[in-house]
Amino acid sequence: MFAAHLPPLARSLFSLLTITSLLLAFVMLGSRWLNAYLGAFALQSWLIAVLSAAVAYYGGYPELYGIAVLTALFRGLLLPYLLLRITRRLKVDRELHERLAPSSSLVVGGLLVVFAFVVSAHLGATLGLTGTIAVLALTTMLSMKLIGFLMLMVRSEVVSQILGLLVIENGIFLGSQILVPGMPLLIELVILFDLLVVVACLGVLVRYLTVHAGTTSTRDLTRLVG
Repeated sequence: MFAAHLPPLARSLFSLLTITSLLLAFVMLGSRWLNAYLGAFALQSWLIAVLSAAVAYYGGYPELYGIAVLTALFRGLLLPYLLLRITRRLKVDRELHERLAPSSSLVVGGLLVVFAFVVSAHLGATLGLTGTIAVLALTTMLSMKLIGFLMLMVRSEVVSQILGLLVIENGIFLGSQILVPGMPLLIELVILFDLLVVVACLGVLVRYLTVHAGTTSTRDLTRLVG
């Protein structure tokens, strides 16, 4: 496996990028301000782009340079721009109806990271990858997925829900770059462009909520029944 045979400098670089990406997920989890969400997501996407380029350099996967550029452009620039337009058009700048306070969300998020580490360490020991970057990559991937699901459960604003989905996808993409860097290029391109479809569809949902429910909170979706 690629992640099991890396030089010390590469392991340090990958560790820094993955841990910082996970910390940015906690920034989104612990904040009420939508601009903070967007800034953290954009920076997280840029870090994943740098990670893709590093994997391309150290692993000899030249196609990942293209993925790195597309990741930076689509995830780091285009998607945050589209979401920023939505928030400005709706004049919503913060989460008003969270089901769990940010401080409590951070505690739950920390417990989820511990759970992800235990699962990843067990899998690493089973596969003989203990002490490699693969365990850290798997821990980060599972943690970001769980944090994304937590954001979907405890946040009500539609933009927060969109970012929860994007955090889940970022976690999967980050893990795949280290664990399976040889994934076919076509699949990775489909994943990137699929994000645009997701954001576009959820943008339509936001407008529908605003027109028919007079709010951007998903807590009021029950008012649309029937």
